[in-house]
Amino acid sequence: MKHTYFWRMTVAKYIVSLVIVFTAYIFTFIWIMRIEGQLAFANIPNAIYWTASTVTTVGYGDIVFKSTIGKLFSVFVQFSGIPLVFGLLFTWLLIPWMEKTVRPAIPLKVSEKLKDHTIICGYNKIVETLIEELQEKNTPYVIIEDDDKLVRTLIKRNIACIFGSASEETTLKNAHIDTARFLIANESDEMNATIVLTARTMCDIDIISIVENVSNAKYLKYAGATRVLSPKQLFGDFIGRKAADPFVGKLTGATEFFQGVSIVELPVYPKSSLTGKTLRSASIREKTGANVVGVWSGGKLTYDISPNERIRENSVLLAIGTMSQLAKLKKLTQGYQENNHGESI
Repeated sequence: MKHTYFWRMTVAKYIVSLVIVFTAYIFTFIWIMRIEGQLAFANIPNAIYWTASTVTTVGYGDIVFKSTIGKLFSVFVQFSGIPLVFGLLFTWLLIPWMEKTVRPAIPLKVSEKLKDHTIICGYNKIVETLIEELQEKNTPYVIIEDDDKLVRTLIKRNIACIFGSASEETTLKNAHIDTARFLIANESDEMNATIVLTARTMCDIDIISIVENVSNAKYLKYAGATRVLSPKQLFGDFIGRKAADPFVGKLTGATEFFQGVSIVELPVYPKSSLTGKTLRSASIREKTGANVVGVWSGGKLTYDISPNERIRENSVLLAIGTMSQLAKLKKLTQGYQENNHGESI
């Protein structure tokens, strides 16, 4: 949609520019012809004919200027015609049109066979983790994204997605919302409210909405969300429960936001082997299977984390995974190690 709009605006700009320049050439031609006394040629039909043949550098020579100013004007039109027709035409019109035509079409609709699936509106790091879990369990899903470049990237990675705005009924119909099990709204709070309202008017589906500002949670519930989750609120709940006893084997503070997939905040203790390492060198995914999707450090919670983000002893990791995966990560953050018999020491 964005790409189509941009292409149409480009074509419109080119046409308007072309009309303005051609109009200026036509009236200049008529004016010079009258100065030279060639009144038989000083009319709009002849002016259009001469301008077209000169701009395209065809130059039939049947209508020519005799004066110096007329000849100089002819040379100017000839040279300006090269970038005007061949330069701008190819740059603004032909090349974008060819790219639009040659590039493979972006999927706008899911397969008719898809059902009992999860619709995910918006892609980010949290969704990346969820996708891995869904794929491992062979659970069908589809992502709705309005960024055509991102859609193409996801398709290359064999991630099921369609292009469109999740707030529009047509897009949700194309995602087969009537046969889906869940819908996860993972856009901005304002967009999520629109998505929830639209989806709720279409069918009775379980809707999970992610909220950035906790104060907006009640509005999303009013809109029809079955459940509203806030990573920031989860952090607050975790601190409130103060699951800080290193001898507690049970994982506390975890919140399930999808069947079998939970999210939890885990503080990093001074004796943890993770302290001082970067997320890349810590190899948390490889060791535990859990994914770190956010880091609370220095009083700030960051979701857009880099592999070079350093884990400090006062950091809190926001992680997603199964309960067993998160339990393994909890042992790492608390400094537990396992002996050869798999027992914590």
